[in-house]
Amino acid sequence: MRILLVGEYSRFHNSLKEGLQQLQHDVTLIGRADSFKNYPIDISLEATFFEKKIPNMLRQLFFRCCNVDIAFLEIAYRFYKNRKSFKDYDAVQLINEFPFATTPFVERKLLKYIFKHNKNVYLSSCGDDFYYLNYILNADLPYHILTPYVNDKTTKERFKYSLQYLSKSHEKLHHFVITNVQGIIPANFDYDMAYRNHEKALPLVPFPINVDCLPFKSLDYRGKVNIFHGVNQVNYLKKGNDLIEKALEIIAEKYPDRVLVKTAYSLPYEEYIRTYDEAHIIMDQLYGYDQGYNALEAMAKGKVVFSGAETDFQAFYQLDETVLINATPDVDDLVKKLSYLIENPKELIQIGQNARAFIEKFHNYESVAKQYAERWHFDSAQRS
Repeated sequence: MRILLVGEYSRFHNSLKEGLQQLQHDVTLIGRADSFKNYPIDISLEATFFEKKIPNMLRQLFFRCCNVDIAFLEIAYRFYKNRKSFKDYDAVQLINEFPFATTPFVERKLLKYIFKHNKNVYLSSCGDDFYYLNYILNADLPYHILTPYVNDKTTKERFKYSLQYLSKSHEKLHHFVITNVQGIIPANFDYDMAYRNHEKALPLVPFPINVDCLPFKSLDYRGKVNIFHGVNQVNYLKKGNDLIEKALEIIAEKYPDRVLVKTAYSLPYEEYIRTYDEAHIIMDQLYGYDQGYNALEAMAKGKVVFSGAETDFQAFYQLDETVLINATPDVDDLVKKLSYLIENPKELIQIGQNARAFIEKFHNYESVAKQYAERWHFDSAQRS
């Protein structure tokens, strides 16, 4: 099949592309590099002209005056310059209903071309969107990614990137995308529980992880437990980094000679992966019910990850062993779980081995890519 993957963040589409190529499919990845993370893209739509000093100054001035980012014009220009490369694919997957991260108006114009020239377009549910955010705000959940905002509206500015999806313009974009896609594929339980009753929802397909690029290294304990906390400043409260930092402060004071805590901020992807190589424990996020992409990659390397591991996740995979630590937005609970691991370091080694085995069994990029290819092919055949 000829396959077009539209948009990238967290390296999801890069790993899916690599898995599909292993299956001899012809794959093109287009989009932007997701800010500082700088993921590889086959046809980049990034506004590189406005990264230069003088154009960037004009861009900032224009934004202050009009609250409009003129770099979006360059993104649209790059799209239309390459538009002949975006036609007649056997399957297309959008990483989000807002895959180019411009404005809802511009997105509709660009996506209209994709829909017009490709019959089988699918939407991945793996991040914020209008439907998902409305679900979590109205569902009876103990916590979710907007809990800090719900509890304290003064944090609104820290959640502006998520809250934009609740606007009327994003609602219009959402309905436009849903009308034109063949199906919606959740990538983990956070999104599956939101979309499972949607008329276009398809069964969950897990995130693909390129295990060949993430070599397993059994954890080696030499008297100190190394804890790594990677922070994306944009999602600081959304991921629960404030609570993680409080817990780590308590742990550092409680075990001054037995732990080493390292915190890094907004690193490019390749540097992020290298930085946590010597860590035993990776602190990921607190408000999820399943793992995000960074957590899964860390598990592939044999790390003990603190992330979402709630009941649905454990039941779906029929787990009878610990593959990661369920992290909730409770500082005392985090301290308790961290303390246990520090006082029982042999547990770290076993959990790390379990984590790698879990990724190889359920998230291997080639087997997951096969699931996506079958989903696109089977579902499009059923609808034709």
